[in-house]
Amino acid sequence: MLPRVRPADLALAAGAAFLAGGVNAVAGGGSLISFPALLAVGVPPVAANITNTVALCPGYLGGAVAQRGALAGQRRRLPRLLVAGGLGGLTGAVLLVATSDTVFRQLIPWLLLAATSLLAFQDRIRAWLRIGTPEPGAAPPADPLWLVVPVFVVSVYGGYFGAGLSIMLLAVLGVVLHEPLNRLNALKQVLSLVINVVAAVFFAFSGKVHWDFAAVMALGSLAGGAAGGRVADRMQPRILRVVVVTIGVAAAVVYFLRSL
Repeated sequence: MLPRVRPADLALAAGAAFLAGGVNAVAGGGSLISFPALLAVGVPPVAANITNTVALCPGYLGGAVAQRGALAGQRRRLPRLLVAGGLGGLTGAVLLVATSDTVFRQLIPWLLLAATSLLAFQDRIRAWLRIGTPEPGAAPPADPLWLVVPVFVVSVYGGYFGAGLSIMLLAVLGVVLHEPLNRLNALKQVLSLVINVVAAVFFAFSGKVHWDFAAVMALGSLAGGAAGGRVADRMQPRILRVVVVTIGVAAAVVYFLRSL
């Protein structure tokens, strides 16, 4: 049963969603802020994750629109990648709805730690995979058809949990595509939008969305995503990442202790 909604809880959720939308546009990992906020106000784990996914969709839209200029020249690769992302997001959503609160509660600290670790080591992952450093001079090779497979796998995770999805997508795209980071980031934003929208549409009929929270969070995430998208190239994501990682680690520790 969903909790009784108080104005203070709605305000907390809306604020967390605004921060999450901005963080997703700049550095990724926004769900590490908004998902624990829903748990803190008493929303059950699976319903909190489902509501969080529905609520953050406008934030991804705002970020994608703000960075649409970097999609120039990438139109040919979009159809198959978006189909793979949509199918993966739907698969993850089906798996989540089939998961009980008890099982998901046990998974929460591990999922939070996995997402936090990806965010914490994002720069090292990019450097190791040479993300954002295309080879100068030579024309970029054609996209391999098998790219849809890892995109689908990552999208399944995105539909199931979502935190850390941006980093996973950047890692997959960066190791295969010879594009600078700003173009990879724009492509990641569009894929994240499709993955979350497909999952959200499925969740809308699951009976587990807390619509009061979803409504105020959607407005907050839209504003945050648009704001973050505009300043994505000017902000220092390392500072923001430290804050989000700290929140993620703290939340993981709390839920580890609660699961004992």
